[in-house]
Amino acid sequence: MDPDKAVDSGIYFNINGIGNNLQSGSKTSTVSLFKQPVEQILYNRAFEIVHKNLIGGNSYLTNLTFPTAIDLNLSLEEVYLRSKARFRLLFQDEFVVFSPEIFVQIDNGTIRSFPMKGTVDASLPDAENRILADPKETAEHNTIVDLIRNDLSMVASDVKVNRFRYIEKIVTNDKTLLQVSSEISGTLPESYHANLGNIFRKLLPAGSISGAPKKKTLQIIHEAETYSRDFYTGVFGYFDGSKLDSGVMIRFIKKENGKFIFCSGGGITANSNPQTEYNELIDKVYVPII
Repeated sequence: MDPDKAVDSGIYFNINGIGNNLQSGSKTSTVSLFKQPVEQILYNRAFEIVHKNLIGGNSYLTNLTFPTAIDLNLSLEEVYLRSKARFRLLFQDEFVVFSPEIFVQIDNGTIRSFPMKGTVDASLPDAENRILADPKETAEHNTIVDLIRNDLSMVASDVKVNRFRYIEKIVTNDKTLLQVSSEISGTLPESYHANLGNIFRKLLPAGSISGAPKKKTLQIIHEAETYSRDFYTGVFGYFDGSKLDSGVMIRFIKKENGKFIFCSGGGITANSNPQTEYNELIDKVYVPII
């Protein structure tokens, strides 16, 4: 869709600086966000379903998510306008996305993916070394890198890991987070321009928000989660006829019955601790506004 025509449908987006314009309205000076997360007993029940399947060998990595009710003194439009993120999307007055995570980028026949797995509060002592040395986080990241390599191998040749477990910094309204990413690339066939839809169908859903092996893990997620993700954890992007850039729809706030719901989650492995994972789910409820 042409960026200007998207405006007629109430769709605004900014993908690494490319998108359409939304006129800035009133600006609330101080951001106030109050979280009302799911009760831990409910989270633990879902965690147990996932963990039993992991111990049983049905999955190696499962992404478990939950909705968190929030009180926020900003409109969805203000969040879109003021948030700092690679991928921003405002869909009418229904939901807003401010995602740091690339799904795939395509340029001159090369496809790249940048899975993110591993999050830590940057204020913790020796936070960077702590996250990189953590055995659970290492296993989780290794699994997602293998999954994305396999996914890209379905559509591309010469698939390789260019960068492995590098750190990215995300500044939020109340803290700074460190997230661990890798870069994986492959070479697409010459006919890829005419087959973008088929390429996306083979790659979806994104490995970072599902798990491995994908088909069985999706069944586990359906059993464990108590709500419908809808657009959350989907993807959106922009293709200009030559280059394609797309992001995973994480960091997601939707309006439901006049109230705001923030969806978040994390990857669970056999070595995961439910308290740690519950805390991470809550940590990811933020707006990247200073």
